[in-house]
Amino acid sequence: MKSKKWLGIILSVVFLLTLGACSQKETTSNDSKKLKVVTTFYPMYDFTKNVAGNTANISMLIGANTEPHDYEPSAKDIAKIQDADVFIYNSDEMETWVPSVLKQIDTKKTTVIEASKGITLMEGSEEEEEGHSHEGHSHAYDPHVWLDPVLAKQEVATIEKGFVKANNDQKKTYEKNADAYTKKLEALHTKYETALKDATNRNFVTQHTAFAYLAKRYNLNQMAISGLSPDQEPSAASLAKIEDYVKKNNVKIIFTEELASKKVAETVSSATGASLEVLSPIEGITEKNQAKGLDYIGVMEQNLTALQKVVK
Repeated sequence: MKSKKWLGIILSVVFLLTLGACSQKETTSNDSKKLKVVTTFYPMYDFTKNVAGNTANISMLIGANTEPHDYEPSAKDIAKIQDADVFIYNSDEMETWVPSVLKQIDTKKTTVIEASKGITLMEGSEEEEEGHSHEGHSHAYDPHVWLDPVLAKQEVATIEKGFVKANNDQKKTYEKNADAYTKKLEALHTKYETALKDATNRNFVTQHTAFAYLAKRYNLNQMAISGLSPDQEPSAASLAKIEDYVKKNNVKIIFTEELASKKVAETVSSATGASLEVLSPIEGITEKNQAKGLDYIGVMEQNLTALQKVVK
């Protein structure tokens, strides 16, 4: 009897181990079918995640504590891009390092998606054109298209097309996912349009020129302390002009951001009495906040609440 009992236990263990091995093989097999995708910074990561769903393993090169305007890829980062099935970035104007990296990429193996392709970019600010931009990161054109929900929709459509090119077998999945996310972006656009349409004051002051597309979309006027690179130091004349504008227009709030130095904004605040609040260009969201469910749409809703304190 004892031997039969032991035999039963042994057979049960063997069965469970076999089942586990099969399950592991199945998981490995499923993972191997998934596209390996590398994105640059948070909006590209979030848009990609919403299009690809569970058909891809998606990573992000630029973490939440790194200012994307200042980022330069390491050899390890370049190797990640070379090894990817799909590489997604916003634009040559934002990720200024991409054109030189792409010379090292086998585009037959890696599908490269420039999310802002087909969008007409605004020209850089006067300060940028005069050459006062942050070292190595001058922008001839404004790259911050993702802060306009309508242009974000266009980026999502471009990402979807790129995925279909990379893996046509999942075409219906990509189309379905992109359609569902596009509806969320349309609802976000409607929310902005409704909230801001009747405001009598349509001016707001920001730390750097990140919100020109958003301002244009909703008929607002952005006055920025710095140019398209957030660490750009404005000239003394520009600073005096901003301080004068804040005083004359009785501006109560100057919008800063999470990743860039607030030094210049604090100088204007001290000179004018305006308080500082965050208006996020969504260049990074911490893992902690992502774990709480915060994403692109969530931060855009927070931005709308912040803007409504001024635009009213």
